[in-house]
Amino acid sequence: MAKWTPKHEAPEPLEGPVVATITGGTILWFVLFLVQVPFYGWFDDRDLTWWVWTCLAGAGLGLIGIWYVRGRDAALKRHAAAREAGVAEATEPRTPEAPPTA
Repeated sequence: MAKWTPKHEAPEPLEGPVVATITGGTILWFVLFLVQVPFYGWFDDRDLTWWVWTCLAGAGLGLIGIWYVRGRDAALKRHAAAREAGVAEATEPRTPEAPPTA
């Protein structure tokens, strides 16, 4: 069996409002859960209660996702600030230190 090799480079990952996207999705899952709760009996009669619990699980996993992407976003900002500070230090002229006195 021949090894598969890609024909072109992989695209750069898309960056955007990741925290807002995950937060919006989490809110949507929770709203869907709340909309289905009044009809729990209908879902139970048809053995479809997994729909309700799937929405709740999506909201719970979304909370974990919000925690994760907020930490990732903060780390990216810290890294960018540190890199910028390193560039600023490298471009500033250094003053010579005075020789030690005896």
